[in-house]
Amino acid sequence: MKIEGKEYRTIWFDEQNQAVKIIDQTKLPHEFIIKDLKTVKDAINAIKVMEVRGAPLIGGTAAYGIVLAIMEKNDSNFIKKSSEELIQSRPTAINLKWAVDRMMKKLTGVNNNELSKVALDEAKAICEEDVKFCENIGLNGLKIIEEIYNKKKDKVNILTHCNAGWLATINWGTATSPIYHAHKKGIPVHVWVDETRPRNQGANLTSYELNEEKIPNTIIADNTGGILMQRGEIDMCIVGTDRTLSTGDVCNKIGTYLKALAAHDNNVPFYVALPSSTIDWNLKNFKDIPIEERNSEELSHVEGLDKNNKVTKILIYPKKSKAMNLAFDVTPAKYVTGLITEKGVCEASTEGLKRLFK
Repeated sequence: MKIEGKEYRTIWFDEQNQAVKIIDQTKLPHEFIIKDLKTVKDAINAIKVMEVRGAPLIGGTAAYGIVLAIMEKNDSNFIKKSSEELIQSRPTAINLKWAVDRMMKKLTGVNNNELSKVALDEAKAICEEDVKFCENIGLNGLKIIEEIYNKKKDKVNILTHCNAGWLATINWGTATSPIYHAHKKGIPVHVWVDETRPRNQGANLTSYELNEEKIPNTIIADNTGGILMQRGEIDMCIVGTDRTLSTGDVCNKIGTYLKALAAHDNNVPFYVALPSSTIDWNLKNFKDIPIEERNSEELSHVEGLDKNNKVTKILIYPKKSKAMNLAFDVTPAKYVTGLITEKGVCEASTEGLKRLFK
C-alpha cells in the first residue's frame, strides 16, 4: 500500500545490509521512520514495544527474528532459546507462536551451512502467504460491501475498531482489505474510525493509512459507535482479530466486544476478517485465552505534537491514580455475523470453519 504515493510493505529483508527493515509504527502518524532490526533482541523488542503490531505482522516479524538469531549465532541452543523468547514477547496473538513453530519445524534436520538460507526463504514465504491471504480476504469481503451498495445505491458506511489495516499485516490488511478493494472498484465507502484508546491505533494508524489511499474517513471516540448505529449511520462493522478459536469466539483489541453488542442490538452486521494463521485450533474455551495486560502508562499518558511541532508525552491522569490496561477482550461467536477468511466467508462456529478448512 502507499505512503506519500510510494508503495511499501510493513517488513522486508535488506539483502545488501543483511538486516530486516520495518516501519516504526510507534512514530506514526507524525513521523515516518524505517528502522533496521539486526539481532533477534531487536525483533523481540520491536514486538514488545509495538514498533510492529497486528497479529499477522507480529508473526512475520517473529519469523524474521529466527533468521536474525541464526545470522547472529548459528547454534541450536541459541536458536531454540531465541524461539522461546520470541513466543513470550506478546502472549495473546496466536500468529506469533504459529510463525515460530513453523520456522522451527522447517529448520529441523537442515545442515548448519544451509540453515540461514532455508530460514530466510521460509520467513519470506510466510510474509508472501500473508499478502495473498489478505488480498483474498479483501476479495471475499468485497462481495458483502457490494451487496449493501446494490441495495442502498449510496455510500457504504463501515465502522472499524483498532487497526487491522495493512500496517497490521504485511500488505492489504484484514478488516481494511475489503474496503480497499471496494474503493479500487469505485464503490463509495466511508469509514468510521474508532480512536481506540489507549494507544489510539485507529486514530494514529487506520485513519493515517486511509488518508494515504484517499478513502473518506472520520475518527470517533470509542463510545460513539452505539449512537451512530441507533441513527442508522453504520451499515456494517468489520474488525480484525488477534486470535479466533475454532468455536468462532473472537479475541481482539479491547472494546471490540462492546461494539459487537451495540451492533447486535441495532441489527448491524458485525464481521471479523482474519487469515487462517490467526485461528487457534487447539483452545476450546475463550476464558483460557491469555489476555495481555500492558503498562498502565499507556493509559495515563498521551503523545502528540506540541505547539513547536515536536512529539511530546504528557500525563493526563491524577498522579496518585491507578490504572488497569487490559489489551484485549473476547467477543462470543453468537455476536459475530460472519468470519471473512482467505477461503471465503463462513458463520462463526466450529461447523462453519470446518467447511472452509477441512
